[in-house]
Amino acid sequence: MKIHRFASVAISVAALSVAALLFADATSDWKTGLLAWRTHREQRLSAPDGWLTLVGLEWRKPGANTIGSAPDNRIRLSAAAPAHLGVIEVSGSDIRLSAPAGGFAAGAQLDGAPAQAAKLADDEAQKPSVINTGTLTILLLHRGDRYALRIKDSQAATRLNFHGLHWYEPDARYRVEARWVPCVPVKKIKVPSIIGVTDEMAAPGEAEFTLDGKTFQLEPVLEEPDAKQLFFILRDTTSRTTSYGAARFLYTDFPDHDGMRGLDQPGYLTLDFNRLQNPPCAYTAYATCPLPPEQNRVAIALPVGEAKYSH
Repeated sequence: MKIHRFASVAISVAALSVAALLFADATSDWKTGLLAWRTHREQRLSAPDGWLTLVGLEWRKPGANTIGSAPDNRIRLSAAAPAHLGVIEVSGSDIRLSAPAGGFAAGAQLDGAPAQAAKLADDEAQKPSVINTGTLTILLLHRGDRYALRIKDSQAATRLNFHGLHWYEPDARYRVEARWVPCVPVKKIKVPSIIGVTDEMAAPGEAEFTLDGKTFQLEPVLEEPDAKQLFFILRDTTSRTTSYGAARFLYTDFPDHDGMRGLDQPGYLTLDFNRLQNPPCAYTAYATCPLPPEQNRVAIALPVGEAKYSH
């Protein structure tokens, strides 16, 4: 009898050891993937066209808006631009680029070709217009009923002086499974932004999860009609101290329902808060970031993911 008992104990211990090894391997794989994601994020942020290259956000006024590096321009660019790059003509939603006196400077481009007079497509178009000159890139943004020029410089000091992001320690406890509650049909919710414009965005449902013994709900939106991920804009209690004050972002795959991914059926999804990231506004004053809707301001600390950024 004792032999059988000892054998049973030995089998149980072996099973527990195997389970512990499997758990350790899964945790190791999860952490490796998380650290790779962090590296990729820093690379994209500091890329020649990343958020750290923003150097200007110029709101357009009706009529002629001259643009260039000379002091007599309505929109003053850095010395990297020609003295007179062009004229942005604004008439309601009709916005056009025209040549300055003396014509476009050599090297000025519109959509990869030598610059010429043309109507500009904003960032909501399938193919937005892009103006290039030297190290500068200029795009037209549409926000609410206003238009602005977003100006990027691949040699911006914010990019050249970038020394990495700040992160909390990885913590697998903040990787939780959430229950997906669909909203059929998809509703629209109001999402405010840091520039005072409120947009309506598609909200396909709600993710319900439990953390520290409490149940919470978060409402994601779709950034685009054909989005392939859910976009969570949220704020937790660390926003008062160690994380960016306005909000943090989280992207997840669509919920799983019996092996199929979709939004219109109940299911489950993983919320890995270790992948919380700061919005572009954490690095530059020239971004137009959304803010969390009221229902996504949760009364819990999420001390994981990206922490406050210091220049």
